[in-house]
Amino acid sequence: MTHPILLLGLLMAAYFSVSQGENAFSHYWEEHIGLPRPPHWLTAKASPLSLHQTLKFMKFMEENELPSHLRSFCKQANIACSTNALLNKAMNDTTLPPVARWNFAKLKYDSPNEMPLSVASQGGLPYFRESMVKKGGFMPIPDLRDPMSYKSFLPRLLASKIPFSFARIEELKSLLGVVNESNMDEYIQNTLQLCDKRLILGEQCMTCATSAEDLIDFVVKKLGHRVLIWSTESVEGSYENVKIGAVKLIYGNLSEPPALCHSLPFPFQVYYCHVLRKVKLYAVDIHARKKVNHAIMACHYDTSTWNSNHLAFKLLGFGPGLIEVCHWITENGVVWTKAQD
Repeated sequence: MTHPILLLGLLMAAYFSVSQGENAFSHYWEEHIGLPRPPHWLTAKASPLSLHQTLKFMKFMEENELPSHLRSFCKQANIACSTNALLNKAMNDTTLPPVARWNFAKLKYDSPNEMPLSVASQGGLPYFRESMVKKGGFMPIPDLRDPMSYKSFLPRLLASKIPFSFARIEELKSLLGVVNESNMDEYIQNTLQLCDKRLILGEQCMTCATSAEDLIDFVVKKLGHRVLIWSTESVEGSYENVKIGAVKLIYGNLSEPPALCHSLPFPFQVYYCHVLRKVKLYAVDIHARKKVNHAIMACHYDTSTWNSNHLAFKLLGFGPGLIEVCHWITENGVVWTKAQD
């Protein structure tokens, strides 16, 4: 039986460790972003590691001893080193089907998508026209959940030491104990290939942010300090045919493109951020069974550089440059826009 005083000490240590990580992130945010505080869900992704823990694990890494301390590292850093740690810890809702497999093709507008239409349209439309989202109408919503939503960023000091490139994938897998041909192995391969790629046509710039600081730096570099941040409130409505409530244009400046950041499946939090021209944003109330979800819808008005075999065109007909294509911003996805004067 754990002694009450010892238990209290352990709880206090855990609390102050998390507080240090969150405070460091909040301080960096306040120095660079012209908003009073980061959203709670983003703050929760700050690394829980204290500076002392970070330096300790950096030393293990430099001395090639991290694999011997992997279990404590993964637990204290709140990252998913286990090959079985693929599903959201919060996904105990048996009323929903298993979480949809992460589809990397949705971020590759210049590549074809080989997914059969029968599979792509199961449980909702991943792509749709703007005219299909009207107040009072109905819309089949796809899975909005992130299969690995619970993981944290690594501190920049640690993240910079991780061999984050496809050329060094074996080194990375050995470092984090990833088993060959496991689901995690596949996710890591796909994420690194995506992050190593060249810019696609229509993409003004992109980055893969492996720390909270990297994410903020990218946003400030591309949009400046005065920004607004948009995200879908919850995963309510996943796999439901929902009634559409209010639809509001929240950003329609086609000459000042927003930055879209997508959470990628990886042992620690990684965001794929890119700036695409001619994108409008809408706030949409979707009336799910349990509650109203305030969702963000992104509509791409320049699809001229997209692959003609892209899933969006298979689902909607037409072809590149002939229609706009819209999609929902899913769990942990975030859109940044310049604040309007």
